[in-house]
Amino acid sequence: MGATTVTHVTTINPTNTNIHGPAIDEVDGLIRVYKDGHVERFQLVPCVGPSLPLDLAVACSDVHIDELTNVWARLYVPTVTKSLSVSSSKLPLLVYFHDGGFCVGSASWSCYHEFLARLSASSRCIIMSVNYRLAPENPLPAAYEDGVNAILWLKKTRNDNLWSKLCDFGKIFLTGDSAGGNIANHVAARLQAVDALIQPLKIEGTILIQPFFGGEARTESERRVENNMKSSVLTLAASDAWWRLALPRGANREHPYCKPAKSKTRTLVCVAEMDVLMDREMEMCDEIDNEEMIKRVVYKGVGHAFQILGKSQLAQTMTLEMLCHIDGFIHQCDPSI
Repeated sequence: MGATTVTHVTTINPTNTNIHGPAIDEVDGLIRVYKDGHVERFQLVPCVGPSLPLDLAVACSDVHIDELTNVWARLYVPTVTKSLSVSSSKLPLLVYFHDGGFCVGSASWSCYHEFLARLSASSRCIIMSVNYRLAPENPLPAAYEDGVNAILWLKKTRNDNLWSKLCDFGKIFLTGDSAGGNIANHVAARLQAVDALIQPLKIEGTILIQPFFGGEARTESERRVENNMKSSVLTLAASDAWWRLALPRGANREHPYCKPAKSKTRTLVCVAEMDVLMDREMEMCDEIDNEEMIKRVVYKGVGHAFQILGKSQLAQTMTLEMLCHIDGFIHQCDPSI
């Protein structure tokens, strides 16, 4: 489907909103779309540069993937130490897709910058966080296309960068949270159809953190969490709005983009107990009755996006557990573990 003709701005100007007509859709505090197609995004989370504390031992930089579409990525590379070089001469690569309901968010958001730097350090992996195109200006499948193009960019440039000499391109994991988890899942399925095109690169697995899937019928977890709004930052109303804005025109929540795509890769699914999405994620795992292919972990007492937005002691404890689970999943075939 072609992209909707809209204008993208990142700040709100209260003096000029009336010229765009009435607002036709919004997610409170994050995005507002007007009748003439004008889009306003609220700067809820600050964007930061690629700098990191030296004691974290992770180098960070930004790279252009496609100047025509303005798709770029932020790279996280652990500093090579003697202990690291002894255990492994090459590092796994996580290609990460951020959340934001397909419509907001950035690889430069401070919450992602901090979380992915920790993940890179704790799991001894290189991370490429993709800043893909956003809906409604670029409805799905634009984000999926950007994910595929990011892998093709890796293939093309794998011998051109110093960081790539540390990277094991035969051990790539497609990773993301919420909408980013949906993107990782669908990109994995698309790459399987063109496997020969990306060789010698290999997708080793997918890591889906509270992946965003939907449907017209309500699930029990959607009804339960909707009645306890303090338990999750993702509301049912916001979930519905994200799908309205992201899907091709005329589509509803039974569209294939709302459903898990069939993937043959080893998969880790991270589920939050107090998340409206819990039942859909559990159902996805139940449909693949093979523990060698799919592993799920349920984090008790926490809600959607706890690992990047949660400030409670419980959220921090569960985030540490998640980092350990991801590390174990990535390195399970590594004899040094």
